[in-house]
Amino acid sequence: MRCFTDIAPPPLATDYPPRNPGQALDLGWLDSVQVDDAAMEAETAEIDASCNNAGTHHAAWLLRAIQCMDLTTLSGDDTPERVEALCQTARAPLPAELAEKHGAGGLTVGAVCVYHAMIPTALAALDGTGIPVAAVSAGFPAGLSSPRARVAEVEDSTAAGATEIDIVIPRYLALSGDWPALYEDIRALRRACGDAHLKCILSVGELGDLTTVARTSLTAMMAGADVVKTSTGKEATNATLPAALTMLDTIEAYHQATGHQIGFKPAGGISTARAALPYMAATHARLGPDWLQPTLFRFGASSLLKDIRATLAAS
Repeated sequence: MRCFTDIAPPPLATDYPPRNPGQALDLGWLDSVQVDDAAMEAETAEIDASCNNAGTHHAAWLLRAIQCMDLTTLSGDDTPERVEALCQTARAPLPAELAEKHGAGGLTVGAVCVYHAMIPTALAALDGTGIPVAAVSAGFPAGLSSPRARVAEVEDSTAAGATEIDIVIPRYLALSGDWPALYEDIRALRRACGDAHLKCILSVGELGDLTTVARTSLTAMMAGADVVKTSTGKEATNATLPAALTMLDTIEAYHQATGHQIGFKPAGGISTARAALPYMAATHARLGPDWLQPTLFRFGASSLLKDIRATLAAS
């Protein structure tokens, strides 16, 4: 298989695609979805192997990974000072000397992701940069708050100025196959977002099998999710490449059926450049280079940037 990093990244795009309006729940479509877990596991080995070597455009892809980061702090002991420091990193993720070495002047991350209470701090620290503020919401990370509380939290975060909302689904609805209830839950949160983009966290490590991952992903898209995201980062098992490939397949199927481009966000446990590249390679293979933009692809990242800096410094 061709080395992924021998392929050049596409030119950077900065405009979001049109919002996903969603559609009526199609239970027949959901019932038709089946995923062969063993076959998907086997395919991940090929994707991973395509990233074993540092190809011609290795550094360029690592720079693109930075541009596609949701730089994140979601700790119980977060403070305004910590969020301000994170935002300064978001504005200049590479030291000046390293940025100059790789021709990366003006490089920024895709967004900064925080809890609701830290939205004003992040907005002030990022003022004038154009870097979006994302907020986790809807009973993050378990998704087990009351429906009314989940909607109110999303409304509060959009009113506070967050332009991207990362909601988490109540996993029990997917595990029990109650697709109408899951659809209505996400649909209500989509309405509560207003103009903010809805990023729907599936928590794939808790969904049991890849068929459930696929059906959950498709339900979220039908309900109006603009982005589907693997994990909260708080589960025992977070992002995995088989789950990513499954979600990418559902994104492609939805795009073919509706024309709407849905974003993809792998998150949780992706802490090294070597771990990150297969997710980009998988997206490139499934959806094409146009999806590898900060408007359609994000990494949920808290420690990934440190390793990418070290890798770039050594290259």
